[in-house]
Amino acid sequence: MNLITIHAKPGNPFQGLVKIGLQTHPCALGRTGLHSQKREGDGATPFLRCTALFGFYRPDRGPKPVSKLPFIALHPTMGWCDETGHACYNRPIKRPFKPSHEQMWRKDELYDIGLVLDYNISTRQQGMGSAIFFHIARPNFTPTEGCVAVQPMVMRQLVRQISAQTIFQIKR
Repeated sequence: MNLITIHAKPGNPFQGLVKIGLQTHPCALGRTGLHSQKREGDGATPFLRCTALFGFYRPDRGPKPVSKLPFIALHPTMGWCDETGHACYNRPIKRPFKPSHEQMWRKDELYDIGLVLDYNISTRQQGMGSAIFFHIARPNFTPTEGCVAVQPMVMRQLVRQISAQTIFQIKR
């Protein structure tokens, strides 16, 4: 698998379709839809073309996914900094952490398995958006805060096929 394309569903800018080869799966998108000018906290899913850097999973909710990507086990002290201007902006952090951050160990299943997309990480710009993940969707595909989210069964299928060379492309 070399390319995963994601675009909005016709008539619903908050839900989309993930295409992998001949397969198409529904997904949730950001609460403000797709945007080319992503800003921190805007709820938009950015247009992008990037790879996944690594995956994460909740070890108390299932085994480490089988994947060609490296996967890390989450733990309750893990977070992701979304504080614009902070030195750790768009980086994993250890909680407690006073600046604004995303808690990675969640009560819901959204981060039971996920991929960190290389959006604003390798070439990081303050305020351009953080924590853009490919993760588990809520049961009714309600919008995300800017990520792309799929059903758990779809995620488990996809991580088996995704490698460091797989390109994620979010487009119109």
